Amino acid sequence: MADLSERLKKIRMLILDVDGVMTDCRVFMDSSGEWRRFFSIRDGYGIARLKEAGFKTAVITGSKARDIQERVRHLQIDFFYEGHLEKMSCLQELAQTSGLKFEEMAYMGDDEFDVPILEAVGFAATVSDAMESAQKCAHYVAKRPAGNGAVREICELLMKHATPKPATGKDK
Repeated sequence: MADLSERLKKIRMLILDVDGVMTDCRVFMDSSGEWRRFFSIRDGYGIARLKEAGFKTAVITGSKARDIQERVRHLQIDFFYEGHLEKMSCLQELAQTSGLKFEEMAYMGDDEFDVPILEAVGFAATVSDAMESAQKCAHYVAKRPAGNGAVREICELLMKHATPKPATGKDK
């Protein structure tokens, strides 16, 4: 836990995947024919508290959908990248834009698309029901499953151990 605590102390930004992290991967079609996802209110509150504590937030997702855009806007996520299955270029742009180093970033992902970022950041987290490839390279596997409190668990962990400083780069 000492190594984990040292990693967490450096973190100033939490980056999240959406499907399989912020949601449980299930979708339904609403009455207008649009796909919709379920998001956890507890996770959202954790993100809000994390932002209040001074952390920056970002979402990098392979999906491009209105419900995700609405959730990101509602949560006032600082940086948003959608429709990117190859996510490392987004992480590099995010580092440049935010002025943060990879070691100051935490990422929470769940699948093979997330592995390159999980291996690059200072703190890599995943959900309890993540794919094995993601769990193998995570520094921490949440006790909770995707879309059901796992994001909140990571937010609480970050707030317990890290003390964010203002980012030096441009904020969106």
